Amino acid sequence: MAKKKRRRRRGSALGRLLGFLAASATCGVLVASLVVPAVAAAGFGVSNSIGFFESLPEELTVQPPSQSTKVLTSDGQPIATFYAENRVRIPLDQMSPYIKDAVIAIEDSRFYEHAGIDPQGIVRAMVANLTKGEQQGASTITQQYVTNVINEARLSQDRPDEVTLSGQKDVGDKLREMKLAIALEKKYSKEQILEGYLNIVFFNSAAYGVEAAARYFFSTTAKDLNLPQSALLAGLVNSPTFYNPAINPENSLARRNQVLSEMLRLGKINQQEHDEAVATPIELKVSPERQGCANAVMAPYFCDYISHLILNNPAFGPNQTERERKLYRGGLTITTTLDSRLQAAAQAQVDATAGANPDRWGAALVTVQPGTGRILAMAQNTVFLAEPGKFDTQLNFNVDAKDPQGQDLNGAGGFQTGSTMKPFTFAEWLNEGKTITTVVDASRRVYPLGFPWRSSCGKVLGAYSTAQNNPELGAADDLQNSEEGFYRPMPVNYGLYNSINTATFASATQLDFCGIQKMVDSVGLHSGLDGSPINMHQLGNLLGATGVAPLHLANAFATFANDGRYCNPIALLEITDATGGKIPVQPVACRDAVKPDVARGVNSVLQDVLVKGSGFWVNPKVHDKWPTAAKTGTSNNNGATWIVGYTTGLATASFFGDALEGQKRAGQNVTINGTFYPRLDGYMLAGPQWANYMVKVGPLYPAAPFPGPPASMLGSSPSPTPGR
Repeated sequence: MAKKKRRRRRGSALGRLLGFLAASATCGVLVASLVVPAVAAAGFGVSNSIGFFESLPEELTVQPPSQSTKVLTSDGQPIATFYAENRVRIPLDQMSPYIKDAVIAIEDSRFYEHAGIDPQGIVRAMVANLTKGEQQGASTITQQYVTNVINEARLSQDRPDEVTLSGQKDVGDKLREMKLAIALEKKYSKEQILEGYLNIVFFNSAAYGVEAAARYFFSTTAKDLNLPQSALLAGLVNSPTFYNPAINPENSLARRNQVLSEMLRLGKINQQEHDEAVATPIELKVSPERQGCANAVMAPYFCDYISHLILNNPAFGPNQTERERKLYRGGLTITTTLDSRLQAAAQAQVDATAGANPDRWGAALVTVQPGTGRILAMAQNTVFLAEPGKFDTQLNFNVDAKDPQGQDLNGAGGFQTGSTMKPFTFAEWLNEGKTITTVVDASRRVYPLGFPWRSSCGKVLGAYSTAQNNPELGAADDLQNSEEGFYRPMPVNYGLYNSINTATFASATQLDFCGIQKMVDSVGLHSGLDGSPINMHQLGNLLGATGVAPLHLANAFATFANDGRYCNPIALLEITDATGGKIPVQPVACRDAVKPDVARGVNSVLQDVLVKGSGFWVNPKVHDKWPTAAKTGTSNNNGATWIVGYTTGLATASFFGDALEGQKRAGQNVTINGTFYPRLDGYMLAGPQWANYMVKVGPLYPAAPFPGPPASMLGSSPSPTPGR
C-alpha cells in the first residue's frame, strides 16, 4: 500500500510538472505582453504571440447586472421588492474605503499594478500547486469580474446550465478569461472595474453586490461599513458558504482576521486599527430582504395586482418571459397610487371586522380618488401564505379575475352587488327627465312573462309571478322587499334611500332598459369574472345579481362624486428603470359619463341613506363630519353584503360575505365575532367597517359639499306614507 501511495504522489508531481511546463509557455506570452507595455514595444520576439491575443474577438460586453425592483407607495413607503438576485447598484464613491481596500488586499493585492492578469500571481500559484499540492488560484479582480459578467448574462438570459464556476474551468476557459480581462482593462479604468466588481460579486444567496451584503448582514449601507465589517465581507467572496458568519462563525472570524492581516501588511491600516478590529467580535444584524408580494411590507394583494398589470403589459416586453425579466432583474422603481396612511387604516379595519373568523368570511375595503381614478387603499382580511389560525388565499377580493384582454389578474371575480345597483336605475330615471320625488307604485309584486317593459334595443328577460298561484316557465317568485310595510305607493327617492326593491321595479316600468344599460356601461360596471357587460335586460340585474369587483363598484360611485365624470382606475404613478429612464404608465383618463345634473340628483338622495334610510344604523356621525353619500346592498341569500360610500374626496367600497370560490354560502344564522346574526345585511358588518375607516381617513382628503340638483329635478315633495 505504501508503494502505491508513493507512485500516486510521483505521478501527481510529474503531472504537475508537465502542467507547469505547458502553462509556462502561455504564461511567458502573457508576461511578455502584459507586465509592462514597453516590453511589448521593445520586441523580445513575441510579437506574433501578442498579435494572437490582440486578434481574439471582443466577446465581453459589460451590461448592468441584475438589480432589485422596488415597489413604493405614492408617499415613498416600501411595499415590496422583486429580485432574481438581490442587488442594489451604487457608485464607487458610495462605498466605504475599508471595503475597497479589504477586497483588494485579500483578492488581488496587485490590482493597480497589472493590466488584467497578474503574471507574478500565476507563477506563485503554479509553484504552490506544484510544490505543496495546494489548489491556489491566480485570478485577478478583473478576471473575476469577467467571469461574473459572463455568468450574469447567462442567468439573465435563462441559461443557468451554462454558468461556469471557478472549479469547473479548464485551460481553454482560463485563457479566454485572461484574454477578456486584458480587453476589459483596455476599455475601462481601474475604478470602473472595481465598481463593477463590487456591485456584481456574490456574497450570499440573498445578497449580490456590496450594498445588498451590507444591508443583509449588518443592516447598514456600503458607505457606512466599518473596518471589521468590511474585512468580514471581503473574506466571504472566496467561499460564501464556508465563510458565512451566520452558519460558520469560526471560519468567518478566522477569514476576517486574515483579511485584516493582509491589510496591515499592505499598509492599508495601522497596527492599532488592526488590533482593535481583530479584538472586535462578529456582530451580525441580519435583515433578509422581503422578496415578492407574499413578503410585502404592506398591501400584499395590491402588490400582486401591480405585478399582474406589469406582467400583462407589452410596454415591459414582448412576452411573459421578457416582462418577468424586467420586473425581477430590471432594477425598476415602481411608484404606485397607494397612500400608506389609508392602507394602514383599511387593513386594520378589515382585520378587526373579521376577528378570529374560523368560518373564513371575507372582508374587503378599496378606496378610489374621485377625479383621478387613483387607487388609494386595497385591503382584505386574509394572508397571502398559510399561517396557523389565519384565513389564507392568494385571490384578490377587490379586483376582477381577468383584465380587459382576458389575461389573469388573480382576482376573486366579484360578488353579487345587491341593492348597490339601484342608484344606476335611479340615475337613468333622472336622465330621462323625471323628478326625484315622483310617486311610484311600490305595491306591485308581480311582473309576469310578457310584461310590457320598454326597450329600444333588445328584449327584457325574466319574470316575477309564481307566488300568485300562476306558475310560469322561467319566472321567479313574486318580488320581495326585505321588510313588510313597504308595499305601497311612495316617492321614488324614498324608495331608493330605504332600498325598496318594489320601488326600483316600479321606476323601471317607466324607463327604456337601453338607457339603464348605457348608464351602467358608462360608469364602468361589468362582470368581475370575464369582463363582459352586465346585461341589464335581465331583470335580476336591477337588484345586483351579477358579481362585480369592489374596485369597479367604488369607481362607479366615484363617478357620481366627480359630478358625472368617469376616470379609469389606475394603480401606477411612475416607473423608472435602472438608468433613470421612464417607462410609460397608466395616465389619468377621464370622460363625461353621467350628466352633471343627474349625478347631483343621485348624490342628493344617497346622502339621505345615512341620515334616514337603510344606512341610518351604520354610523350617524359620519354624515355629520362632512357631506357623505352611500348605498347599502345585500344579495338574495345574504352571502354578500355591502356599503359603498363617498365624499367628493374619497369613494370606498366595503364588502363582507362569502369570498370563497363558488360563493354559495348563505349569510343566515351565522356567528361573527361572537354575535349571532339571523341574517347578514349591508349595514351590519360592511357598514361599520366602512364608517370606522372613513371617519379615520376622511380628513386626509378634505371634502366639499355636493352641488345640489336643479330645482326642476326636485319636483313636489309629498310626505311618504308611514311604514318604517
